[in-house]
Amino acid sequence: MNLEEKIFEELKSVYDPELGINVVDLGLIYSVGITEENDVSITMTLTTPGCPLHNSITSGVRYCVEGIEEVNKVDVNLVWQPAWSPDKMTEDGRRALGR
Repeated sequence: MNLEEKIFEELKSVYDPELGINVVDLGLIYSVGITEENDVSITMTLTTPGCPLHNSITSGVRYCVEGIEEVNKVDVNLVWQPAWSPDKMTEDGRRALGR
């Protein structure tokens, strides 16, 4: 398993507490960048800009990726464009919501 796959696997342990679905299956992770030094940059969004749990979710993302042995530094970039919508969810995420 390469580092990007490990990162996505770890990110599945971070859940949106209101929906009970992980950030990967919700489609909140827009991109993962990895430098040659294994510094990681994650671009993500949340389901709504006013989400009161934004610090908790972004901290969870940072913490779980920092726990991967090969990773040196983690930056989490929270963006609002493009806006999240249910069509960004994976098939597993849709099933979890009953769609």
